[in-house]
Amino acid sequence: MEGTRVDRWLWSVRLAKTRADAATACRGGHVRINDRPAKPAATVQVGDRVRARVYDRNRIVEVTRVIEKRVGAPIAQECYIDHTPPEPSTAGQPLFAHRDRGAGRPTKRDRRMLDQLGLSRRTN
Repeated sequence: MEGTRVDRWLWSVRLAKTRADAATACRGGHVRINDRPAKPAATVQVGDRVRARVYDRNRIVEVTRVIEKRVGAPIAQECYIDHTPPEPSTAGQPLFAHRDRGAGRPTKRDRRMLDQLGLSRRTN
């Protein structure tokens, strides 16, 4: 098989949960093949680079194998090489940094979280 539809390929390699979601992403302009906008019926072939924004996540993959049927996750991962850069780490950022002005008194739970982060008591 030389090529297949991009919406079908995205679904079969498990980058999209449903084929309809993949087609919607294509129609919305969130899928590009070799840096060109792709419609759902666009053909994807081995060696193509596919950029897809599905479920608020950007993925950049290179096609290594063309499949049309949905397969298991280990086999699906063999069908592409993932070139997606790692997401920035949020480990150093506090979970609850500040309260908006006019938000009212903090609840007991909010106060405990502020105490844990050392943000509740201000020193002048």
